[in-house]
Amino acid sequence: MPNRTVFIVSDHTGITAESVARSLLAHFEGVTFEYRARPFTDTEAEIEAIVAEIRSVHEAQGVRPIVFSTLTNPALSALLERAPALVFDLFRPYLSVLEAELGSHPQPRVGRFHSIGDAGVYFSRIDAVDFALATDDGLGSKHYAQAEVILVGVSRAGKTPTCLFLGLQYGVRAANYPLAEGDFERLTLPGVLQPFRSKIFGLTIDPLRLHKIRTARKPGSRYATLEQCRYEVMQAELLFKNNGIRYFDTTTSSIEEIATTIVQNAGLARRLG
Repeated sequence: MPNRTVFIVSDHTGITAESVARSLLAHFEGVTFEYRARPFTDTEAEIEAIVAEIRSVHEAQGVRPIVFSTLTNPALSALLERAPALVFDLFRPYLSVLEAELGSHPQPRVGRFHSIGDAGVYFSRIDAVDFALATDDGLGSKHYAQAEVILVGVSRAGKTPTCLFLGLQYGVRAANYPLAEGDFERLTLPGVLQPFRSKIFGLTIDPLRLHKIRTARKPGSRYATLEQCRYEVMQAELLFKNNGIRYFDTTTSSIEEIATTIVQNAGLARRLG
């Protein structure tokens, strides 16, 4: 089966279109997709250039590219649909149905979904990202009282990206703490974490996957050996069990899945305004 090229066309960031595209196409594991993002496309000349690019890909590959679009201008959408591609307009079908149901005409505006809207919520998310950076990798432990969650696990288990995603997407203040040799020997929570047991979530990972990640980062090091990875993961899971810490396996889970699981289990509000 040939690879397929996927165009993400938007008159704003394209984040919505790409999220939908990747979610849908993830169901087709036997196909390899190449994504081409074309954000901030809002003129006829730009659309015509993209149509020409799509035509070139079609001729070279012999199969139609797939296009996901969140263009708000109907004329630009119509122009894009002339391309030799399978085109999904992610707004228009829903807007027409909602218009009939609500008895009100939509007022398209570029970037409406990703505009600030509620400034208070927006700045709380920025504050949460700053908090994640200030408390990353065991730093800023004096701020743990202000954390809503504290992620604990071995190095490269996915703590930092999950904390950043929790902050940026959900406005959740998340800190993280890396387990070290001394923690494995004692199998007790480090003293700095003891007062915050209820906020702690453990992250674990398959040792072989961890070995591959660490080898890419520090090839040839003891830190990256499969033996060391197996030891650390085993001891970390023992520590979690001995201390009644909830923990999740990150091996096959996306950052979005991990973050959502933590938000749900912690009973946190999703500040998505």
